[in-house]
Amino acid sequence: MTGETGVDRDLWRSLTTDFEMASLAVPESCGGAGVGWAVSRALLEDLGGSLACVPALSVIGLALPALVASGDTQAIGDLVPGILAGTTIATAALLGADPVSACRVRAVLLGDAWELTGEVPYVLDGEVVDLVLVLAGHDDGLALFAVDPRSGGATLSPRPTSDLTRRVSSLSLASTTARLVGGPDSGADIVGASRPAALFALGCEQTGGAAAALADAVAYAGQRVQFGRPIGSFQAVKHKLADVLVAVEECRSATWAAAAALDSGAPDAELTSYATAAVCGAAYVKASSDNVQVHGGIGYTWEHSAHLHVKRSRGSAALLGTPAEHRHTIARLLPHLTDDLTPLSDGHTPQSTQGAHR
Repeated sequence: MTGETGVDRDLWRSLTTDFEMASLAVPESCGGAGVGWAVSRALLEDLGGSLACVPALSVIGLALPALVASGDTQAIGDLVPGILAGTTIATAALLGADPVSACRVRAVLLGDAWELTGEVPYVLDGEVVDLVLVLAGHDDGLALFAVDPRSGGATLSPRPTSDLTRRVSSLSLASTTARLVGGPDSGADIVGASRPAALFALGCEQTGGAAAALADAVAYAGQRVQFGRPIGSFQAVKHKLADVLVAVEECRSATWAAAAALDSGAPDAELTSYATAAVCGAAYVKASSDNVQVHGGIGYTWEHSAHLHVKRSRGSAALLGTPAEHRHTIARLLPHLTDDLTPLSDGHTPQSTQGAHR
């Protein structure tokens, strides 16, 4: 995290070439392994627990799902192989709760070439990315474009954040040449189709971070002695850690459900992913905060690693929308799901064909 770019390129190269991590959830038709999100879940959770400085969320959670959702076979064929091989680091500037409404970039078609002008306030791993997928509005709608952030007219500027394990930059575009990905008015549809994967990937990282914070707190509670007893024997500490354990198990249940929904193409995958995001975001914040409380004075110092999870948890809790915003989306989605409830023959509580009661 103290390096020039904030990314461990050697580790990322190993993850993409030796473990083929980026290809796991990419369909075989798009050049990936096609083994599903359930497998990616375990790796993403480990990366979140170790606070690994790699662009996993950018590539696996943002860029690749957006490219696959675009259905643009030409763009997929040209761009995806390099991303899967680790030679191209890509991200999608689709952060915040509603990236469609937040779009501030305009596109103009000049002959056969598109040019983008505007500001993208937040780009993950901006100091190392080779490709950024950007939403831009134009006279005929909203579209997704692939941009080389180091091409003419593009300027990346690092933004100061408290979380040094995940760098963020802003991107300024001034008549920058871009490549259309998908249809000229498919931007909103691509965001909607790829959003569940992004929320799931972030939720897995948050689950890993919460579990790591809990393990750290439990270990310290068993070692630190106060009044002649390990502090873990005190009721106040035991109850605090038990509450965090419940929160971590809720995260694991949520990510398992989301992985199953995404891999099976279940109609409630979107709802499940938002529920996962709401649960995991809040749980990670709680676990990291309580870890500091259990450690006491040493937990507040820079020398101890507890602060790293505190900072990562709070940044992650707002990265794709806050838990409160996710719950608002869930409330909006639920009425549509109830339209597809199938009543039982005896007239009792209906069963949902979309797993709304999961």
